[in-house]
Amino acid sequence: MKQHLKHLLALLLAASMILGMGVITAGCTADSGKVTIELLEYKREAVSIFQKMAADFNKENPDINLVVSSPNDAVTVLKTRLIKNDAPDIIGIGGDSTYSNLLDADMLEDISSYKGLQSIKSVYKEMDKNLELVPKAGTYALPYAANASGVLYNRAIFKKYGWSIPTTWEELISLCKKMQAAKVTPFYFALKDSWTSLAPWNAIAVDLVEPNIAQEVNLGRTTFTKAYSEVADKEKELTKYGQKDIFAYGYNDACTAFAKGQSAMMLIGSYAVPQIKTVNADIDIDSFVLPASSSATENKLNSGNDLQFSIMKGTKDKATCYRVLDYMLKDENVQKYVDDQNAVSCKTGSFTLPSMLDGMKLYIQQNKMADYQDHHYPSEMSADALIQTYLLGQSKADFLQTFDTNWKRYNRDTIAKLKKYETEHGSVSTSSVS
Repeated sequence: MKQHLKHLLALLLAASMILGMGVITAGCTADSGKVTIELLEYKREAVSIFQKMAADFNKENPDINLVVSSPNDAVTVLKTRLIKNDAPDIIGIGGDSTYSNLLDADMLEDISSYKGLQSIKSVYKEMDKNLELVPKAGTYALPYAANASGVLYNRAIFKKYGWSIPTTWEELISLCKKMQAAKVTPFYFALKDSWTSLAPWNAIAVDLVEPNIAQEVNLGRTTFTKAYSEVADKEKELTKYGQKDIFAYGYNDACTAFAKGQSAMMLIGSYAVPQIKTVNADIDIDSFVLPASSSATENKLNSGNDLQFSIMKGTKDKATCYRVLDYMLKDENVQKYVDDQNAVSCKTGSFTLPSMLDGMKLYIQQNKMADYQDHHYPSEMSADALIQTYLLGQSKADFLQTFDTNWKRYNRDTIAKLKKYETEHGSVSTSSVS
């Protein structure tokens, strides 16, 4: 997704100019006595469930015509439409830098008055607060569904050898050595595709680095060189337990190999399971939290807002948008989405989780989770390529120095805004997830 965001800042500048001339007119229209609300969402893989929800909603609400748009490359489409002063009423996007930039450009409605927010787990709302480039009063997104990353494992292989899920870093490394001794490849890496380097990076970092690290660096209180040293060491150590020539194979290759039982584990998120099952529908997959800490109690699940709803500024009927969100938040509809997308509900309640998340269930129930660190990285920085270069043999010192240098380069405007904010409001208090 990040590669599609490289020109977002230019868009936001253009859109900000539009906003300066007048508020963007959102897609809400009245036609034949009905109010039309357009929801533009970015998850193409969820088209069918969204279409079904829209049909059911329209049947229950004859005075409203809910239209769902799920275009290919939805972020680019949204950018184009913003420039043309043709914004949808509601957007369904991920909790990442796209959301941060839209919020920073003042394009989203404050939905603090929406009562449905009270049913959302605080940990997911806190993740959105951490995505604010500059502290902002109000609430601008409704977290709906989350994903989870860590380690996928072949339950049949584990059962055959009597292996247990590791709960500390030392247990994980010991398990990898046992696998190698048994002639079983522990991990199948996909490092020909640089973005796959971020999966273990994120999963390790959530245990070892505070979730508000990006803002702490922007405030000049620390550096990534200090924060990420152990993360870098541990990701490199894991590559010792992969297949031969870990940089020769891409994502599809790794999913296929794991599906065929050529490795016991894969360092990736739950989003890879559908791809794996296209090769082997009968594979018995479970998952566990990557234990990067030496203390089991300090480990966290890497989980972030995979889908959240925001109302675009300028919509003509915010109250009707709230009715759409009310429908989406009905327990039966949340469960339908969770089942269809193998997702984790951001809403409190007793929702049934996919079996592939059995090993992560306790963390989810205890809300012991933290967001993906790369949700804060600007796409222009190409952090995945930086990590891939490091894993190919660059020194850790050079890698981390480059990370800090590039961060300052691509976050220059944000850093300046924060300094201005501090001057006007005093010391910035950054939030973190406990």
